Amino acid sequence: MPDTARPNSLDAFWMPFTPNRAFKADPRMIVRAEGMHYFTPDGRSILDGTAGLWCVAAGHARPRIVEAIKRAAGELDYSTTFNLGHPLAFEFANRLAGILPDGIDRIAFTNSGSESADTALKIALAYQKARGKPGKFRLIGRERGYHGVNFGGLSVGGIGRNRAAFGPMIGGVDHLPHTLDISRNAFSRGMPEHGVEYADALERLVLLHDASSIAAVIVEPVAGSTGVIIPPKGYLERLRALCTKHDILLIFDEVITGFGRLGAPFASHFFDVRPDIITMAKAITNASVPMGAVAASREIYDTILEASDTPIELFHGYTTSGHPLACAAGLATLDTFREEGLFERAATLAPYWETALHSFRDARHVIDIRNLGLIGGVELEPRSGAPTERALEIYRACFDRGLLIRVTGDIIALSPPLIVEKSQIDQIVDTLRSALNGIA
Repeated sequence: MPDTARPNSLDAFWMPFTPNRAFKADPRMIVRAEGMHYFTPDGRSILDGTAGLWCVAAGHARPRIVEAIKRAAGELDYSTTFNLGHPLAFEFANRLAGILPDGIDRIAFTNSGSESADTALKIALAYQKARGKPGKFRLIGRERGYHGVNFGGLSVGGIGRNRAAFGPMIGGVDHLPHTLDISRNAFSRGMPEHGVEYADALERLVLLHDASSIAAVIVEPVAGSTGVIIPPKGYLERLRALCTKHDILLIFDEVITGFGRLGAPFASHFFDVRPDIITMAKAITNASVPMGAVAASREIYDTILEASDTPIELFHGYTTSGHPLACAAGLATLDTFREEGLFERAATLAPYWETALHSFRDARHVIDIRNLGLIGGVELEPRSGAPTERALEIYRACFDRGLLIRVTGDIIALSPPLIVEKSQIDQIVDTLRSALNGIA
């Protein structure tokens, strides 16, 4: 078969969440990464202010992780986990269980956050059926929530643009309101004071649908992809109480908040709120090999197993669930987090990060600043008649100045690797301020 492809052409790759025509007309390419930096083909260093895509928590190309992947590839490149096991999968599941909240320690492996969200939703439905309540089928998400791009996560998600092209979604889904309230909470440091009452919207949904039909509520403890929405004080606690009151499972999507982003292993620890199911991905392997996971309570696991009338208790899984290379990378990542005290380091840096971010309060175009742990969001006033345009110009200006940021709508999202130094936080702030000053 003739090979008609042009090796150096940009045409063949349909890039995700990217304006493809604009990018391919003016590409920004990366060829190498190390520590806190990416490097362009001409050798320029780009300070990573976003940990890749919220995922490279321990910094780039960490030797322990690189060596673990190389070793695994030479020993066991692949093995199915359908009716067959390999030691790394069991070891990694046990290690994960050791840093999760007590009792949430039954681990199903996936390959991404999107797969984790759909897996968690399916587990929730299977659990309700296994306990004799098949009528509990409804799934409740939240406006502006992001739970990946597969149909389950997309259905409970609440970002309109992500859903608009794909039809009616799955049935039996409703949404809580989001908690962003700039009118009352602008420029809050950490968790905002106002908004706990947004959790009470669950009571309205219970009145509408009846609790007997609601299987689970899924929320991000801190909403990331929608533009950094921090939960109001008491909100997650109230949501937990309402789910318990109405016999509804609570799922925390910790794809972003897992593995130290808030200065604790998981947001569940940080907020001291225990969900029933936790999804994770991204930093689980420091993004070196694609992987995700779902952690369920022992009660959920035991109920599904004990109620099964077939040898296979849950008809779900993926060809590469628990892939040997991913498990090796995950174990090395946990070792790196522990040996370098990166979760604790994030907690120690959080106050400095907060002060640095809030120095933008007097910057041009800024209408709100939000932060928690090593997460930051800087919201810009949209340009009249051209929403998102200002933020995209700032994104490009920062890249040209040697800084990678992330923009979503007119919000700049920041989430540096946990190895960031104070001087690099200063560099992030100085570069972003320069870009803001240069944009109309």
